[in-house]
Amino acid sequence: MPKSRKVKKKVTKVKIKTVAKSKVKAISKSRPKTTIKPKVVEKGPIKISKTYEPKETEKYMCEKHKVFFRMKLQDWKKELVKANNEALYNGSMDDNSISADIVDQASSYTDKNVEMKAINRQIKLISEIDKALLRIKDDTYGYCLDTAEPIGLKRLMARPVAKYTIAAQEKHEKNEKVHADD
Repeated sequence: MPKSRKVKKKVTKVKIKTVAKSKVKAISKSRPKTTIKPKVVEKGPIKISKTYEPKETEKYMCEKHKVFFRMKLQDWKKELVKANNEALYNGSMDDNSISADIVDQASSYTDKNVEMKAINRQIKLISEIDKALLRIKDDTYGYCLDTAEPIGLKRLMARPVAKYTIAAQEKHEKNEKVHADD
């Protein structure tokens, strides 16, 4: 008798949307003595085209918007990581060439210093991108951290890592300036 194989089935998670209990009760009052089962709606992964642009007419921070900004942030992060790796690799190659001329050494030192500052800024930006991706996951992306108001699509298109509305950002910067003067 041949041996039978056990086949593992691939399990996928499906998001389920149910009707709220209050709606079920309201419906059940209009139809006495009938049992109503909540509706189950399966949602698959949202796919958008590469040319998709979020529109003001769509519901703010709908699934399409979240997918769009997630893709935009991930692409931006990949570019920054690639640029940093190239800069670090190419910059380390120059360490072996030490010039006898003091002016050349000073110039090389200044160039490396400027390059390292740029890399540090990009590392901080990568950290901000990671935080923005977490906010997308938590469904808080696109809303001000201070006021919880929508930041706005135009602002997010210009600065996808924005955490505050324009008014809250101005207030935040003003407070930083006041405390920096102390």
